[in-house]
Amino acid sequence: MRLFCCGLLIAAVLPYGVVTAGEWPQHGHSSGNQRLSPIRDIDTASVKKLVPKWIWQSGVVGTFQATPIVVDGVMYVSLPFSHVAALDADSGRELWRYEHKRTVEKLCCGPANRGVAVDQGRVFVGTVDARLIALDAATGKVLWDVEVAPQPKQTEARTEAMGSAAVTGSSGVGIAAAPLVFEGRVIVGITGVGYGLHLDSPRAGAPLGAVIGVPGQYGGVGFLAAFDAVSGERQWKFDTIRSPEDGGWEGDYVRATPDGIGLDRDIEGERARAAQWPDAWRYGGGSVWSTSALDPASGHLYFGVGNPSPQMDDSGRPGDNLYTSSIVAIDARTGRYVWHSQQVPHDLWGYDVASPPVLFETKVGDQTVPALGQASKLGWFYVHDRRDGRLLWKSEAFVPQENLFARATSEGVRITPGAAGGANWSPVAVDTQRQRAYIAAMHMPMRYLLKQIAAQGDQPAQRYSVLEPIDEPRWGVLAAVDLAAQGPLAWTQQTPQPLVGGVLALASGVIFTGEGDGHLSAFDGANGDRLWQFQCGAGVNAPPIAYESKGRSRIAVAAGGSQIWGYPQGDAVIAFGLPD
Repeated sequence: MRLFCCGLLIAAVLPYGVVTAGEWPQHGHSSGNQRLSPIRDIDTASVKKLVPKWIWQSGVVGTFQATPIVVDGVMYVSLPFSHVAALDADSGRELWRYEHKRTVEKLCCGPANRGVAVDQGRVFVGTVDARLIALDAATGKVLWDVEVAPQPKQTEARTEAMGSAAVTGSSGVGIAAAPLVFEGRVIVGITGVGYGLHLDSPRAGAPLGAVIGVPGQYGGVGFLAAFDAVSGERQWKFDTIRSPEDGGWEGDYVRATPDGIGLDRDIEGERARAAQWPDAWRYGGGSVWSTSALDPASGHLYFGVGNPSPQMDDSGRPGDNLYTSSIVAIDARTGRYVWHSQQVPHDLWGYDVASPPVLFETKVGDQTVPALGQASKLGWFYVHDRRDGRLLWKSEAFVPQENLFARATSEGVRITPGAAGGANWSPVAVDTQRQRAYIAAMHMPMRYLLKQIAAQGDQPAQRYSVLEPIDEPRWGVLAAVDLAAQGPLAWTQQTPQPLVGGVLALASGVIFTGEGDGHLSAFDGANGDRLWQFQCGAGVNAPPIAYESKGRSRIAVAAGGSQIWGYPQGDAVIAFGLPD
């Protein structure tokens, strides 16, 4: 419902709380992560007139993935390396800046930060060195600073016998996702515990160098935790790896995914090896890369969990490896487990649940069911009953699929989507009126190889696996899923480069997404036609937002590119609007 006074749009009442139309108060706009703005004056006709209204440059060049937050006329944006700036949302003038002094030099997971949370005059940011910091929203002054997770003592491994490419790996800990605030609790998860080695690509500008899987005890246990918003005191902690006391992370040794796709697993061999690896869960991985979705009515929190550790090598981790590569629901007030759905049991391919869950209602027969959707790396949009996790349906595949669950071979097997996705961390947008989910995705085939380091002296031969991009055409896919019809694709639009960043939907039916070549583009949500684009000067690999300033609608986005994808980097936030 939309409220009006004197002809002005004041607020929109959404299923997940009242959101002032002029604001973008949470990471996903509302706690359900729909990224649907009630703005209507930027429509399929007027969008072609959009022009830049202001450009702010931070001076911090690096992978820029932040969703800006707009509250009370102020835009709060996190920068690479966990710095934070407050801007006048109307003019882009900088009001204050917090410069983060990190406690570690070597970062586990790069400099990117995906955003802040703002609540009751405080700004909360999770940092690259796994701290949670509260700032005064008016001044940027530090109110409190707590350690979320300690840095592990062993943070790097090198294997020189893998050829001329540099081989590095880290099991450090950081925070990439924007925090979420609920009833005075600041909720955030850690990253970096899903250990894997990465080959520096020898090709200039090549994205996403090969990932190496080797056995070893380098990872850690991921978790989500809640902290008191006033004091910073921890209130609860939920581990993303199921301990022996809670039933064990081995699970039921299932032979198929929840949607019935068979997995090539040696179940008997895994069971036989289980006794040799009783502590494998202690290094099990399970990073939390994205902001949770919240249903205030039930008080349930929904989030995706990353891959198991060691990544792609299963010789020392028998079982299903719960709760890795899963969607998990917990009680946001207590951290108590509610349900989980493991998209990929015993993951060997890097198919972690990266894109944030989104909440909406869907029809099952003549009943309206509270639903959760998630755009997967596998290339399907999964829809669950969010009360119990039951899978209701999945969409038509939105990217090409081949050998999804093939094991590595010495000759190499072509896999698509592969570890990049499908949908990577990019948030989706859901238009509840038109019953469409909009997904930014990619086609990037991978080659999965099994190799071996020769024995030397008293060192035995060592098997390892390599997942690397194939030198063949790759592209992006913007897809619209028909929710009312339960899964067919309404349309798809191919883009020149893989899409990573996210989607914004307006109530007018216009959608926006950024591209690695520097374009921010607008599309018609009805048919996928491109309506407008603007060259931002650096890769637009962050989610766009919409807000109002002095009665005028604005579209804003961070344009700073992405090093891992090979997209040109920059340091700008740009706001667009219609001519005055």
